[in-house]
This record gives sequence, structure tokens and C-alpha cells, in this order.
Amino acid sequence: MGAQGTADLNFGAHPGSDEASVAVTGQAGIVSGSLVEAWVRHEATADRSLDEVKIEEIRIMAGTIAAGTGFTIYGISTSPGSRLHGLFKIAWVWN
Repeated sequence: MGAQGTADLNFGAHPGSDEASVAVTGQAGIVSGSLVEAWVRHEATADRSLDEVKIEEIRIMAGTIAAGTGFTIYGISTSPGSRLHGLFKIAWVWN
């Protein structure tokens, strides 16, 4: 059995960036062949209302697995020329 949790993906202060990443560590059981999935949670943060979370155009990916340690979550703005700012709550699971 794998694990699950959340992480804060921070695009920084306004005007922000079109990319951000966050390392998830403390995953002693993860191996290089583990399957990792991540997605934006519908959850308000200090920087984002629920409505803002719903409308942002953001792609979330998980990868760069470090066996016995963890993985990295990547967020990319999918709106051409758009920059994101602030925190997004990201849910993740691996098996």
C-alpha cells in the first residue's frame, strides 16, 4: 500500500510565474516504479478563494521519484501568456 497527502504548490507573489514545483519527502516506501498521481484540490488557501481555484487553468504532474525519499509535483499554467500567483492545495497519492 502506498500513501496519500497534500502539498502546497506556491507560484509566488504577484505577478507570479507560469511554473512551480514542490518536493514531497518522507516517503520511505516509494520505489522508482511507483505510480504517482496529483491534482488540484477544491480547497481555498490564504491566496485563493474556492471560485478562483475552480477557474484557474493549471496542469498538475507528479514525477522525479527518488526511491525511499519522495517525488516532485509540478504545476504549469495552461493559459498562453498567463502567470499564476499564490498557493494552491495539491492532493497526491502513490502506489
